[in-house]
Amino acid sequence: MKIAVIHQPQYLPYLGFFHKLQKGDIFVVMDSVQFQRRGVQHRNQIKTSQGAQWLTVPVLHRSRDEERINEMLINSEFPWSHKHWHTLMTNYSRTPYFDKYSSGLEEILTREWNNLCQLDMALIEWVMENLGIKKSIIYMSALEVEGNKSELLIDICKAVGADTYLSGSGGKNYMDLAAFETAGINVLWQEFSYPTYAQAFPELGFIPNLSIVDTLFCCGPETKKFLELN
Repeated sequence: MKIAVIHQPQYLPYLGFFHKLQKGDIFVVMDSVQFQRRGVQHRNQIKTSQGAQWLTVPVLHRSRDEERINEMLINSEFPWSHKHWHTLMTNYSRTPYFDKYSSGLEEILTREWNNLCQLDMALIEWVMENLGIKKSIIYMSALEVEGNKSELLIDICKAVGADTYLSGSGGKNYMDLAAFETAGINVLWQEFSYPTYAQAFPELGFIPNLSIVDTLFCCGPETKKFLELN
């Protein structure tokens, strides 16, 4: 069995993203699909003394029909990277594992970036390395695939030699399971319940589904245990 995880790149994704990667054999990056405005492809949330806060990478927009993720350019007129790093340092510098991960994260964030997808993937691969997630990575733009929704996912699985597709639970709302069965592609469903752990600013209560940096800074190497849940 060869399990494909097919996912759009995201900016510092949440823990469940990496839980899914750990369960698969190959990670196909959907880099050439439509960019989602105000989505997690260019932003994510962290915990601050005021509650959850978005960190957003500013991008340059063109017409909606032409906005593919791998073509999205970062708007360098705004000092976003230094602002993001300052916000992270302000809110996480007292967490148990900030010093362990801060230098590596700062180095990536403060490079000069033009392309959003390249930034997202550099951060995702940095997290994968720290969590010991070793998977083959293939970009959809390098494959000769086409179609929409289920048809596209099936074509991607065939292109990378996968006989199984690992989907998030949201896929149940739109996937054509009969088409997968006809194509000989098995479908597995990710089972992930967000764990609780000691966060910064405990007086605010636990806030789930934040960026992976929240989990890393608070839990350190113990984060790996969450990848084996369910």
